[in-house]
Amino acid sequence: MSTTSPNPAVERCQPADATPVSLKAATLESTAPEYLRDLKATLTAEGMVPAELIVEACFDADCSLATQEEVDRIRGYVRAGSFLGVGTVTVSVGDVADPEKVRPALAACAERADREGLAFDLEGSLSLAE
Repeated sequence: MSTTSPNPAVERCQPADATPVSLKAATLESTAPEYLRDLKATLTAEGMVPAELIVEACFDADCSLATQEEVDRIRGYVRAGSFLGVGTVTVSVGDVADPEKVRPALAACAERADREGLAFDLEGSLSLAE
């Protein structure tokens, strides 16, 4: 297996003495830029780099408004993940009342993550493919 990369920026990477960490969205006090900036600075000062943001999601109500509220919350965490510089937003989906309602909403979140340069991983019994 070759270790060369076609991207010159990657070829010139140097190892850093920083520990990648996963953050649980539920532990964030806020998604406000000021809070996220301070959190990122604290992590950096402690030799850590945020690599993943884990979001617990539940779509157990068969209600379009509830689905939209949950998706809006996830979208806010995608934005927060981008601000923090994570590489991946992982959404762990619990109960889903209506998968046909939830799939397109999560697909839109995945597209948003892609535009922000983030990977969007979905865990649980729901997949974006029908």
